[in-house]
Amino acid sequence: MASASTLPAPDQVTVPRLDRDPLPAASLDHEQLLVRRGRRSGVYTVIAVHSTRLGPALGGCRLHAYPHLSAAVADALRLSSAMTLKAAAAGLDLGGGKGVICLPPAEPAPTGMRRREILLDFADAVAALDGAYVTAEDVGTSADDMVVVAERTPHVTGLPRSRGGSGDPSPVTAEGVEAALRASSHEVFGSRDLAGRSVAIVGTGHVGSALARRLAAAGAELVLADVDPAAPRALSDLPGARWATPEQALVAEVDVLAPCALGGIIDDRSAAGLRCPIVCGAANNQLAEERLADELAGRGILYAPDFVVNAGGLINISLERGGAYDPGRAHAAVGAIESLLERIFRMAEFAGITPLAAARRIADQRLSAAAPPRARSSPSAPA
Repeated sequence: MASASTLPAPDQVTVPRLDRDPLPAASLDHEQLLVRRGRRSGVYTVIAVHSTRLGPALGGCRLHAYPHLSAAVADALRLSSAMTLKAAAAGLDLGGGKGVICLPPAEPAPTGMRRREILLDFADAVAALDGAYVTAEDVGTSADDMVVVAERTPHVTGLPRSRGGSGDPSPVTAEGVEAALRASSHEVFGSRDLAGRSVAIVGTGHVGSALARRLAAAGAELVLADVDPAAPRALSDLPGARWATPEQALVAEVDVLAPCALGGIIDDRSAAGLRCPIVCGAANNQLAEERLADELAGRGILYAPDFVVNAGGLINISLERGGAYDPGRAHAAVGAIESLLERIFRMAEFAGITPLAAARRIADQRLSAAAPPRARSSPSAPA
């Protein structure tokens, strides 16, 4: 169950007091919640293990500045439960977890020895969970960072290709999003061809920029947006792409809105302003509240469930486990997102529910059929 450190906080980080600021109700649905302060760096790490019913909880390590520790805890809880759904819906023998490194709000992205100390502290937290949680890169971390983490624990994936891993998962995640876009386009327009389709990509980080390049090569017309003023320079070679502010791109009159930044971009206000027939992007937790899936459906907007659309990265790094990584096998597995999404659309149509509800049903069926974690043999236990 949930536990929290009582150590003093680093400067500018507020620690939740459980007598005054109880943990989110979501923590009651999790198997483990570890909150600890790094002995080297003084930075807090949060690891949420939502479920190990299907296997060890695999989820990336997010390095991000938060206004207070409670926000980092809430982020880890939300993201880890989404990882459970992602793995289950994709048919993987993995559970859901997430690691969050809570930087103080005024601290810039750490480099050099400071970054190394933070990563080693995070690695110690991963090691303390003894294989229940397996980490990988996420927002703010990289494959090279995972090499540092691997110095302290074997429970890490997403290592560079030179170290036998799969490397940066962003291009493969984008490949999966493109497959989902083909399925969504076929559902709405009757064609999988993305040539001539207009797509607004909100967030052009690692995944968003890779998706933009793939869609440009497929002949799509792009509207691009990012909060980073330097983003246009990185994609200046894309023919025909036009740039807008994130606020403008969100309400652009396009065929597809592809949220590819952080979550919660679609809330009551933004949902009312959408002018697209499809929402299909790489961001986690795109809906501020799940009830908005019904509202979008009522307006004739197809919402492709994000935990299905963006599963390519998880599928890719899952193939590092149990043998040598095979890129060809990874591409085939990620391409199957297209047929899985089509199955979800058919289930939703037959049952009269949203695609989000249908995707959850598929995930829940796998989880319900699995043995509870306490009934599993420990991987390290003698036969």
